[in-house]
Amino acid sequence: MGKIVKNIITGKEIKRPEPIDEEMKFEGGVMITETDPKGIITYANRKFREMTGYTKEELIGSPHNINRHPDMPKAAFKQMWETIKGGNYWEGFVKNMRSDGRYYNVLVWIKPKVDDEGNIIGYIAGRKIPDPDLLSRALKQYEEMKAAES
Repeated sequence: MGKIVKNIITGKEIKRPEPIDEEMKFEGGVMITETDPKGIITYANRKFREMTGYTKEELIGSPHNINRHPDMPKAAFKQMWETIKGGNYWEGFVKNMRSDGRYYNVLVWIKPKVDDEGNIIGYIAGRKIPDPDLLSRALKQYEEMKAAES
């Protein structure tokens, strides 16, 4: 069964799909999201909505892991959170899952948004087309990390 994600604005529960082993290629363009400090989506541009298959109403107020693919190891995100909570830029490969269960791979960059006093008030993320060779290596590493979680 798919995991349930709750939107904190609408209260709606969104059932994440079961993964389907079919890739939806990210052909480029600008996919941008912004979150609050806890990772709740506050902005998702049209390209991101189109790629994920979720509506604006479903995304805004939902945790960003709404599109996390179960193949992604927890350790990859632990390192990401440690980096961005420390106020630093992070970049890495991510396998995401669309609302229909298909997946797509991207190179993601995330940087903290800060207020005038330097406090982190959220994060902004963008996605790029991943280099195929580097992506292949990252996905192999993620398989090993995922196996170690079990």
